[in-house]
Order: sequence, then C-alpha cells, then structure tokens
Amino acid sequence: MASVNKVIIVGNLGRDPETRYLPSGDAVSNINVATTDRYKDKATGEMKEATEWHRISFFGKLAEIAGQYLKKGSQVYVEGSLRTRKYTDKDGIEKFATEIRGETMQMLGGRQGMGGPSDDGGGGYAPRQSAPAARPAAAPAQRPAAAPKPAASSFDDMDDDIPF
Repeated sequence: MASVNKVIIVGNLGRDPETRYLPSGDAVSNINVATTDRYKDKATGEMKEATEWHRISFFGKLAEIAGQYLKKGSQVYVEGSLRTRKYTDKDGIEKFATEIRGETMQMLGGRQGMGGPSDDGGGGYAPRQSAPAARPAAAPAQRPAAAPKPAASSFDDMDDDIPF
C-alpha cells in the first residue's frame, strides 16, 4: 500500500530566515512559521486563539530565494514533507526534532520591503520548475462608455453586463 507524507502550511514568519551554506556550496534556509487556529470556547462562549510554530527548511535555489525575499511577518504558503532527525545537544543528550522540508514555496501578500510597487500577488518558486512561477499582472478592467439608451422597450434599462 502506498503512503503519503505531505504538509501544507499557510502562515506568517516569526523572524527573518536563517540562511547558511554547506561545504558543498548549497544553501540551506530555515524559517519559523506561525499558524493560528481560532475557535469558540464552549464553556465561556468567548473566542480563543491557539498558535502553532512550524520549523521549515529549504535547500538549494529555493533556500536562496527564501533567504533573499522573506522577512519577519511575511505571509507564506509552503508545501513539503515531515522529517524527524536525531541530534545531540550541547550537554550530550540525544534529542529528536520534527520539521518540514519545504519543496514548494509561494510568497503571499504584497511586496513590502522589496523595493517595488505593491501588488496583490507575490511570487513563488517550485524547484521542479525551470523558473519561478509568475503571475501575470491583471490590467484594470475598463468599461466602455455607456451610450444613451432608447426608451423603446422595458429591457433597455437592464444592465448589459452579462457574466458569461
């Protein structure tokens, strides 16, 4: 039987990415992303929030992009898989850490701090693609000037904007 190890996270960065380079020259970026669950407390009826923190690691070109463009507070969409690793802390105690290995990342929200005009999209990158995913800029829709309508029929005063 097949198995699936897939994680999708949409949240905000708690701090700037930490980018380092391996001896091979490959980049590694680590980010911490917060997701918040809002719910109504059944006992008191008041709204409550629970925040979870997720550690995400990117490798290669995706790590360089994350390190360059993501900042504290940025909203991000990440797809990846869960990885658990074993390590020894400074006191010699073996510990385990579960983190997400990011495979696809999409920057959400505007372009704050990127030096360009704000837009509604953001950029994205999937390592299996040859170039970052581009979102075409939408030109503002312009309505043609309305011509005066003759009063011959009762249908003439209806709006002509048919959605199909």
